[in-house]
Amino acid sequence: MEEHGQLKRAIIDSSAGAISGGISRTVTSPLDVIKIRFQVQLEPTSSWALLRKDLAAPSKYTGIFQASKDIFREEGFQGFWRGNVPALLMVMPYTAIQFTVLHKLKTLASGSSKSEDHSSLSPYLSYVSGALAGCAATIGSYPFDLLRTILASQGEPKVYPNMRSAYLDIVQTRGYKGLYAGLSPTLVEIIPYAGLQFGTYDTFKRWAMAWNHRYSNITTGGNLSSFELFVCGLAAGTCAKLVCHPLDVVKKRFQIEGLQRHPRYGARVELHAYRNMFDALSQIIRSEGWAGLYKGIIPSTVKAAPAGAVTFVAYELTSDWLESL
Repeated sequence: MEEHGQLKRAIIDSSAGAISGGISRTVTSPLDVIKIRFQVQLEPTSSWALLRKDLAAPSKYTGIFQASKDIFREEGFQGFWRGNVPALLMVMPYTAIQFTVLHKLKTLASGSSKSEDHSSLSPYLSYVSGALAGCAATIGSYPFDLLRTILASQGEPKVYPNMRSAYLDIVQTRGYKGLYAGLSPTLVEIIPYAGLQFGTYDTFKRWAMAWNHRYSNITTGGNLSSFELFVCGLAAGTCAKLVCHPLDVVKKRFQIEGLQRHPRYGARVELHAYRNMFDALSQIIRSEGWAGLYKGIIPSTVKAAPAGAVTFVAYELTSDWLESL
């Protein structure tokens, strides 16, 4: 009976995670595409930097609104969802694995399979569980993340017409290990990112529940409203992204090494341009300044907040619905 309950819980967690991840990724895809275009651009992304006399080459993208107009003009409305298919194939198993592993770790720590019993866990365990769940999910879905980045960054004219052609070219030119290019900085990033995202989400939920208990006259049975969950997810996604963005930039550079693009998109990252993660960080700082590590931070933060909020709310609601069946 206990094994049946654990299996049901795992199915609920994985299903709710996959659904919430798919919804969140589709809703925020335009901001993700803009973020990636900034991150893989070697030229400066701010207008004031273009005034420097030592910069001869103009930048393709200089601001979020300018980038939005250019993408719409050159690639149409569908350009904002470029790479969304591999993104969904990445994020749905990612969130499914993440929430399943997270719940399992919390169950082991608390000794109870019920979600409501996890609220008594130490905040530190929430951070650690989130980090470990993020690592497991990243390894399981990483090739789709790489394909998503390549398709979203290539612009027009397309180098790869679809995901299959990109996959075959990567395997042919880099081997199967090429599907995991940039995995090291990704894992280094995901530990603090997932830890912060889930840890701060649980922390904000505790604060909100304590606030309701102390100041609200409305009895909710200990449950938060959808709006309160949305705000908690919004804050958690923002905190995590602000701290971990530089490593995301490094990951994207590794993922698009050697990618052929039209010259109008600027210089490309040559194959084997970086020896390792630390070499990439030093090269970016040396050639692009500290601002280079925060390219795409505005669309990234704007995207991370609603993405985190939508993911957590969709997960909570879907999980409750599946449990009621």
